[in-house]
Amino acid sequence: MSEQVILVDEQDRAIGTAEKLSAHQQGQLHRAFSVFIYRRPKNNEQKVEWLLQQRQIEKYHCGGLWTNSCCSHPRPNETLLQAAIRRVFEELRLRVSVQTVGHFIYRAAFDNGLVEHEFDHVLIGECNTHTIDFNPAEVQAYRWMNTDAIIAEYQANPSHFTPWFMLAFEKILDNIALQQELNIC
Repeated sequence: MSEQVILVDEQDRAIGTAEKLSAHQQGQLHRAFSVFIYRRPKNNEQKVEWLLQQRQIEKYHCGGLWTNSCCSHPRPNETLLQAAIRRVFEELRLRVSVQTVGHFIYRAAFDNGLVEHEFDHVLIGECNTHTIDFNPAEVQAYRWMNTDAIIAEYQANPSHFTPWFMLAFEKILDNIALQQELNIC
């Protein structure tokens, strides 16, 4: 059975479903999520670190690019939180709780003719591990980076990141309560 995505309007109201590849070929607006996993430093003087993944080179788009910890689409009849928890485990073999911190809409066209047009929910979750037993069919590599290092690398090499990465990360950076709680910056 083919994977389905939830088509939405600009207020994130479900208006139907579509086969995943077809939705990307036609550039239909659909529900998605971007999860950022963080770990707190052992030393209070250090800053929180974020888990970034390098997408598997064979992915249908953006293969080999760096992005947030996990991103995907909820299935029909699956809540956003259920989907995020499921995909974090499928991609990173981690069991984490997540919470929503914001959302945005973006559209990006790729050289292979596919279009990402997503209502993207940004979620965060905490992890205490250092080694990630990732799924090599989904993830090529991973690394832990603090906010300053991420921003510096993105500014130096934005083409090394997925088109949605900084749009999603800015939802975290703009959240004053998270900045204070997690010592992000």
